[in-house]
Amino acid sequence: MAHAHHSHLEPADKGRDARRVTLVGAFFDGLLGLLKVVVGTLVGSAALVADGIHSFSDLVTDGFVLAATHFGHQAPDSNHPYGHGRIETLATLWLGSVLIFVAGGIAWASVMRLFTGAPIPTPGAWAILLAVVALGIKEWLYHYTLRTARRIGSKLLEANAWHSRTDALSTVVVLVGLVGAQFGHGWLDAVAAVLVALLVGKIGGRLLWESSQELIDTALPESEQAAMRQEGERVPGVHGIHDLRTRTVGGNVLLDLHIVVPPRVTVSEAHEIGNEVSRRLRQAFPDLHDVTFHIDPEDDQGMLAHSHQPGLPLRSEVEAQLAEAWDDDPCWQTRVALDLHYLENRIDISLYLGEAPSAAGWDTLAEDLRRRAAHLPWLGHLRLWVGSGEAL
Repeated sequence: MAHAHHSHLEPADKGRDARRVTLVGAFFDGLLGLLKVVVGTLVGSAALVADGIHSFSDLVTDGFVLAATHFGHQAPDSNHPYGHGRIETLATLWLGSVLIFVAGGIAWASVMRLFTGAPIPTPGAWAILLAVVALGIKEWLYHYTLRTARRIGSKLLEANAWHSRTDALSTVVVLVGLVGAQFGHGWLDAVAAVLVALLVGKIGGRLLWESSQELIDTALPESEQAAMRQEGERVPGVHGIHDLRTRTVGGNVLLDLHIVVPPRVTVSEAHEIGNEVSRRLRQAFPDLHDVTFHIDPEDDQGMLAHSHQPGLPLRSEVEAQLAEAWDDDPCWQTRVALDLHYLENRIDISLYLGEAPSAAGWDTLAEDLRRRAAHLPWLGHLRLWVGSGEAL
């Protein structure tokens, strides 16, 4: 349902807050990554170097988040009528591939180090202290980013917060390896490096999976689709919702649906019913970026698409065929209006007359008109109305 705690924020405010927290995270990710790689190289700790590379992966992710908030949320243009959300998706695919490649390199080097029996020096107090400080900073970043993400309702920022938490967990593993190596158990450093590599690879695999699901337009879970359908069907005038389709682009949800309305309401009333459905869905589901609805005067769920069926004649052809059948009838010549209702693969005719015939003449007139137009295969119900609009 709607998140009232961030509903008052304007898009510009959300973008500004997202950029600020991401830049803070990028600063610390870059600083920690550099320190870990330098210190790890100096003391010969593969685990600390691996953790430094992991921190740099967070820095790259921060860059993608900044790029996504800038380019991915730009307004649609003539070349990109559906927006630029796929920029974030493609960037995520690239990031996931890089992380898996890096993880494989770290794991391979560490395993070789274990099997070759290469000497692993003690890291020293400075390396252990750096790991402790890094752990504290990454845990603080996680909470800071998550609070902002929930306040502005950003799934992308929330995912970046969990990325920081993963880096903190990997630092815990590294810390164990460093302490073990300090007390003469150097193999723990190599094992810690392999575990960190697995964590990095897992992140890369998850990014690849989620972005690939988005590229093939995977729908939202059935429970969320059912909730959307129920919300739409609460709108007065909605007789049903079907052909509801969802997909995600750059973290934004796109929704298509068919709305069944009373068959004889005006076009403008039916359209306003659809607008109200759209409004309520956007209020209930803040991640909805675009809602496209199709108005149906009857439930055609499961039927062959209308574009694949033989078409019924449009107004100009209908009027021409009715004129041929009724041209010499005064009621046709003096008609006030003609309404067409395309229902059940037929066309119902509502003929408005300028004046009403005698009470006894209604049935006779209607029967005569039906008889003279009986050869028209598309003719459904025929209704006669007086000019005031009252049904007779």
